[in-house]
Amino acid sequence: MYQPNVFDTDRLKERAAQLAGQIHRNKIGQLSDDHLKPLRLQNGLYIQRYAPMLRIAIAYGMLNSAQLRTLAQVARQYDRGYGHLTTRQNMQLNWISLDDTPKALADLAEVGIHGIQSSGNCLRNITSDALAGIAPDEILDPRPYAELMRQWSTFHPELCFLPRKFKVALTGTPEDRALVQLHDMAFEVVRAEPEAVFRVRVGGGMGRTPILAPVLREELEWKHLLTYTHAVMRVYNELGRRDNLTKARIKILVRAVGIDTFRELVEAEWARLRDGIHQLTQSELDRVKATFVEPDWTKGAALLDVAGQFNGPDKSSWDHWLKRNRLPHRRAGYAAILIPLKHHTRAPGDVTSDEMDAIAGLADRFSQGFIRVSHTQDFVLPAVLEKDLPELYVALKKLNLHHALGGLLGSMVSCPGGDFCALANARSIPVAEDIARRYQSIDAQENIGPLDLRISGCMNSCGHHHTGHIGILGVDKDGAAFYQVLLGGHSGHGSPAALGSIIGKAFAEDEIGDAIEEILDTYLELREPGENFKSCVARLGKQPFANAADLIRKKVKQSSEATSETSELAS
Repeated sequence: MYQPNVFDTDRLKERAAQLAGQIHRNKIGQLSDDHLKPLRLQNGLYIQRYAPMLRIAIAYGMLNSAQLRTLAQVARQYDRGYGHLTTRQNMQLNWISLDDTPKALADLAEVGIHGIQSSGNCLRNITSDALAGIAPDEILDPRPYAELMRQWSTFHPELCFLPRKFKVALTGTPEDRALVQLHDMAFEVVRAEPEAVFRVRVGGGMGRTPILAPVLREELEWKHLLTYTHAVMRVYNELGRRDNLTKARIKILVRAVGIDTFRELVEAEWARLRDGIHQLTQSELDRVKATFVEPDWTKGAALLDVAGQFNGPDKSSWDHWLKRNRLPHRRAGYAAILIPLKHHTRAPGDVTSDEMDAIAGLADRFSQGFIRVSHTQDFVLPAVLEKDLPELYVALKKLNLHHALGGLLGSMVSCPGGDFCALANARSIPVAEDIARRYQSIDAQENIGPLDLRISGCMNSCGHHHTGHIGILGVDKDGAAFYQVLLGGHSGHGSPAALGSIIGKAFAEDEIGDAIEEILDTYLELREPGENFKSCVARLGKQPFANAADLIRKKVKQSSEATSETSELAS
């Protein structure tokens, strides 16, 4: 991962001091709220429903133990002692004060992390695969290229006041674990030799108009990553809507003019930029690679029987953990271990300061200080020796972070929803907790099998509900919270991504948990041997599940009518 230097930390400290001055001038009436807004947003500072929220960028999901300890300290000192991991590899502090934000950013600057361009109408925090550099199927490690783009785009004047926010992802594997089809712009490695070549996508996204990004260019040499991105940005800056917030994203522009016309416009602009000063050179790539520090992979010695390394009364739980939380790894003798931040007693993605400190300690002890943040709101230890897995499991169990949830219903994704976000139509966290309580048993989850459930509290889709095998979307109906159910979504693991579709009328807050349970009961009843939920829905279509969920409405209506009739008789 990239190691920040003195130049980086000095610039971040300057930016924190700048924000402190801007907030002070706002408080004494020298800077209006409207003028402060774009400045605070580009430092990651929102004004939420009950308090300000600071979004901290974790560049392409990479952390070290010192950075995680600083996040823990900042959350403890300036917030309420916990942070929330998002679906875009960021951390959010939901209760920080306006005055404390520059102090928190100054502390974070010491270890090279920040909130710059994690919000606002700019090129946002660049994301990648949480298994980048260690995935067995990887063609090319995308992280040095992501770092080149991060350095180029940060503070770039043409990328700071775009028509709307702009999200970029890079991946180096055929399997899409970075959700590249759902980004404004994305780069997929096509081949590594003799030189790296990327496929470019543009115009993807979720929100009110979910679209899978079409291919803009089938092959782009790595040296043109910045110039080609610059060309896309210039076309978007010139033609993107600024008069209508809901039509300002690049996906709307691409759909309006058509991908072929958009491609022509970009190619024309690129012809003026491609041979300019931002064309990348091998020396520049080598410079960035030289700043990366990686685990010492020479310590690994592959074990023939990893599962057999653990014996005792907890063997069944160990077996589940090894099956679900051990991720693929390309290095012999090493494992990547998922640490799910999911449980029926916590909001998905929430992690306390004490837990962050403990995980940082485990990273030092078992993963050479390296940590990753996943798109599923979890941590990953990327460099664990196979021989240390039993000891790590015992340590995680003591922290209650050992739950074997990877790929199962219990690993559901959820945004903070109406409990925090001023944009939300409905609460997400209580829905997630209710469903998690219904399926606490690992055996029950294993019986259901692989299932991706995602919850968003509004159309902004921060919970990525469109890509869940089951998606839940909070909507407002005459001031009351209701929930639409989507089926058929897929985030791209193992096959191209797909967008789910709504299966019927929305459910009330006291109905949605029962509706999900009816859908899953129907799946268990109708599935063929060995068939997972995704395949069952593809085979049968959505109607049997829609019919099952609709029974909940009928039961509630009948119960309400019976209660009303009883009340009339009593009176």
